[in-house]
Parts: sequence; C-alpha cells; structure tokens
Amino acid sequence: MDKNVYEKLKFNSHGLIPAVVMDADNGKLLMVAYMNREALDITLAEGYTCFWSRSRQELWRKGETSGNRQKVVSITADCDYDTLEVRVHKDGPACHTGAESCFFNELVPSEEPEPFSVQGLYELLVNRKETRPEGSYTSYLFEKGLDKILKKVGEESTEVIIAGHARDKRETIYELADLAYHALVLMVELGITPDEVKAELASRHIIDHKVKQEKMT
Repeated sequence: MDKNVYEKLKFNSHGLIPAVVMDADNGKLLMVAYMNREALDITLAEGYTCFWSRSRQELWRKGETSGNRQKVVSITADCDYDTLEVRVHKDGPACHTGAESCFFNELVPSEEPEPFSVQGLYELLVNRKETRPEGSYTSYLFEKGLDKILKKVGEESTEVIIAGHARDKRETIYELADLAYHALVLMVELGITPDEVKAELASRHIIDHKVKQEKMT
C-alpha cells in the first residue's frame, strides 16, 4: 500500500468514497459500491472487498452470505483522490440478482458485437448443455456423453501435435482453437469453471515466483 495515496483519499461528507469494481480478467464493470475508512481498511487487511451499505447503515463483506467473494488485485485512486477503481478476481456473480454484472439494463443498446471471451463461450456451452437445441454440434456432444467428449479431446490433441510438429503456425492455431473448444465442453460436463483453472494456474505462478525469489537470495 502506498501510504501517500492512502492519506490523500477524499471521503465525502458522509465519510464515504465510491468504489468502482472491475473484473481483473476481462476489464468488465461489475458494480459500484461505497467504502468508508473502516471498510477500506478491512479490504486492505483481508484482501477481499468490504463495503459500507448505505441502506442498512453497516459494513458488508461482499459474498459473506452468498459466497460470491471478490479477491482484490489492485486498488487505484482517480486524479482527484475521491473515487477508487478496485480490480478483482470474482468467485461468482457480482450482482445480487445472479447476473455477472450489476449493469445489464440497457438504455442505449450497443450495436457492436460482444467481444469474444473464454467466459462468454463457457456460458454459451453451459446453456447448450441445459437446452440441447436441435442441430447443435455441442448438443450432440453432451447427448453422447463423457466418453465421446474425451475421445474428441484426444483427437484434437493429436491434431495439435501433428500441426505443431510440421511447424505449420496457421494450422496449429486452428487445431489449438478446436482443442480449446472441446476442453471447455469437457469442463462443462465435469462442472469445472474457467475460474477454477485460472486459480490453479495462478497458484503455480505464485509457487514459481517464490522459487525464483529463493534462488536470488
């Protein structure tokens, strides 16, 4: 924590400062809440978001009852030191309605296509498993079950190896995309979320960082 920034923070007449919460993985706006000094101190100490509820007039740790906690990645003050940007890794939806973000009531709908994201594709595959639309290849995979899905993952892995061995960059990219898609189908079938895989990768990164630090000392 930068104590210089901390001391410059400007809380309003009610002792509150707005906290704009962003998804650290994709930059998506999740919610806007308020912190008083105590909520901020708890957030800094525990590493998970804590806010001040203006309606209940009490502190609330995000996810305390729902389990949808937000692990803090960074906190940045704006140029006037009166608003905070809080980037987080979220464990579940940010909104109490169950939506990923609190911002979903479109006043002026965007005409631009939704940018691709792994999470977006994963959610689409979850929907395919639940609804099983006729004529969908994904529906076909879920209907055939785990053995068929595993077979396709194996086949696509082989295709990646062949393309990579041939040093064919374009073909390798194509086959990696096929493999990634079928791996996501497998994840949905087994109830594994992208966040769980990210957490596993993050834990390996932390371990690797510690090893590097030990070697330097």
